[in-house]
Amino acid sequence: MTEKKKSQLSILFSVIALIGIAIVLFCVNRFTPPTFMLRTVLQLGAIYALVAVSMNLLNGFTGLFSLGQAGFMAVGAYTFAIFTIPVSSRPGVYYLYGVADWLKNIHLPILAGLLAAGLVAAVLAALIGAPVLRLKSDYFAIATLGFAEIVRIIVGSTPMNRVTNGSLGLKMIPKFPNFYFPFLISGICILIIALLLRSSYGRAFKAIREDEIAAEAMGINLAKHKQMSFIISSFFAGIGGALMGMFLGAITSTTFNITLTYNILLIVVIGGMGSMTGSIISAFLVIAAREWWLRFLDQSTYIGSFHVPLLKTGFRMVVFSIILMIVVLFFRKGIMGMKEFNWNFILNRLDKKDPAASAGGEGNE
Repeated sequence: MTEKKKSQLSILFSVIALIGIAIVLFCVNRFTPPTFMLRTVLQLGAIYALVAVSMNLLNGFTGLFSLGQAGFMAVGAYTFAIFTIPVSSRPGVYYLYGVADWLKNIHLPILAGLLAAGLVAAVLAALIGAPVLRLKSDYFAIATLGFAEIVRIIVGSTPMNRVTNGSLGLKMIPKFPNFYFPFLISGICILIIALLLRSSYGRAFKAIREDEIAAEAMGINLAKHKQMSFIISSFFAGIGGALMGMFLGAITSTTFNITLTYNILLIVVIGGMGSMTGSIISAFLVIAAREWWLRFLDQSTYIGSFHVPLLKTGFRMVVFSIILMIVVLFFRKGIMGMKEFNWNFILNRLDKKDPAASAGGEGNE
């Protein structure tokens, strides 16, 4: 099989796969009730996939170990909520402290709110990036983790009462316009990140990950590219936070705690550091296992008059943790390692198994 034919088949298979995904989403939306758990898992999985890919851009592809993703998600979620909550609903949201005068009549449409969420997170990343990116390894991770906690404390503090509503948080956040919205937004954002990684900037990020000294010797500006990776990752984390706010409909400072960062890091590690495909697959698998497949373990069960031991609230997370340990032990580099799913890999394997193709290849040689 020639390379041209393989390329054509890869494009064809990709189109068929996208059509298949679209049909599945249409069937789920058309034939399942709004409370069906699969709908929740798919939407939440799409949001986590975007945030995990944005974190992987920094941790896996650039080699900067950041733990500040929850902080940038909080910035994005609050920015989106502050500017998109309907003006008529704000007295009911800021019922205790009142809303700031400059905010009373400002309202953005949903898409503009998403863009604003990403931009504010990116600007904040640019401001803290200069000093923080001077740190190395664990120190950088601790600094970004500290930043996430500072953001969480500030949005819930008393001086921010008339903007973020303090510890009461914000509610009446606009919901998704339709079932397909989070998939469309996450898909576009992930596509942009994929195109970025295929560009010269993406190759520079990977070179920094492999060897900073060699990358600098090749003429790569380390400070510039590290800050660029940090800002881009934060931009998409901000959009992911806004989508999370839309999904929940209400947010508080505790929504974006340290546990959220660890959950995202868990998805990235299980999928494979340096694999976008792995992060996407892992996001849906982890969310499905944690929120759906293992739910029955939290319910008390009786077989006749015999009470099955251990099955009670919280046991689901114990089993989930054991499964994760097994996965990490047997897939030490994650599900995909540093590889991406590629139709050419399958076509090459099929081509090797085809005797006629092999014979033809030997004859040509």
